[in-house]
Amino acid sequence: MARLFKRRGEKKKGLWRRAVDLALTDVRVAVEGVDHESLESLEERLLTADFGVDATMRLVDHVDSLARRGKVAGGAELRRALEDEITRILEPARSSFLQMAETGTTVYLIVGVNGVGKTTSVAKLAHRIQGEGHSVMLVAADTFRAGAVEQLRVWSERVGADFVAGQKGGDPAAVAFDAIDAAEARNVDVVLVDTAGRLHTQHNLMEELQKVDRVIRRRCEGAPHECLIVLDGTVGQNALAQVRSFSGTLDLSGIILTKLDGTARGGIVVGLQHEFGLPVKLVGSGEGIDDLSDFDPDDFVEGVFEE
Repeated sequence: MARLFKRRGEKKKGLWRRAVDLALTDVRVAVEGVDHESLESLEERLLTADFGVDATMRLVDHVDSLARRGKVAGGAELRRALEDEITRILEPARSSFLQMAETGTTVYLIVGVNGVGKTTSVAKLAHRIQGEGHSVMLVAADTFRAGAVEQLRVWSERVGADFVAGQKGGDPAAVAFDAIDAAEARNVDVVLVDTAGRLHTQHNLMEELQKVDRVIRRRCEGAPHECLIVLDGTVGQNALAQVRSFSGTLDLSGIILTKLDGTARGGIVVGLQHEFGLPVKLVGSGEGIDDLSDFDPDDFVEGVFEE
């Protein structure tokens, strides 16, 4: 499949500096190197910044191993050791682009729990795709909440995208099927299927989502070309639970991480990559239509460790 986006030149180091506050200058490092107290302090700060238990233990163990071999003898070495290991964790995300069908219609399935900013993210993504010169169709596969359909309709008008919705209470999978039919008839390049928000503990609704995915796969070869889960950057470790549950139902391909302008706990991107091997592909940092950016591991590391 072809890549939809190329990395853009704009830097987001300032965003990551706000979103991940490690305050490493406050981590006490003894004259002779890293000691037990400084490792405990480092562990606490990583957990507070939402790196997650597994990623935190990997980072702390890495620093401890280097310290035992005399390779971390001060604050600068501590910083460099963390930079290197976080870069290794995030390496798979470096080449993680949104994929597009070589020919015909591209279909993205967008999922997530309630209140994460999913519909707004769909609109921002549509705006970006159109900026790349592709036509877009927004599909309201939430057939139960009238407000959700209307919200997406308003966004479609605002960004100038095609729009398809089903009957209230209808089958979301049928809506997705009909939308792909319509997109092919109208020669629309990319279809964004916005699904109903659902708690990952609602098994019947998760089965419904699985049906939507199954119908899309049968209707369009190679689809969905991306299955993106939208996560709220402020919810911390609950994001891991959400991915764990959704990935048991769907073949997730990436993450859209929202609301990073309202958190100092953006270390979750490291925890997600480490635990699931699932890259953060896009990050939302505001309410504006342009506030959706590629996730760049280099920007992340530079921003977090910027002096």
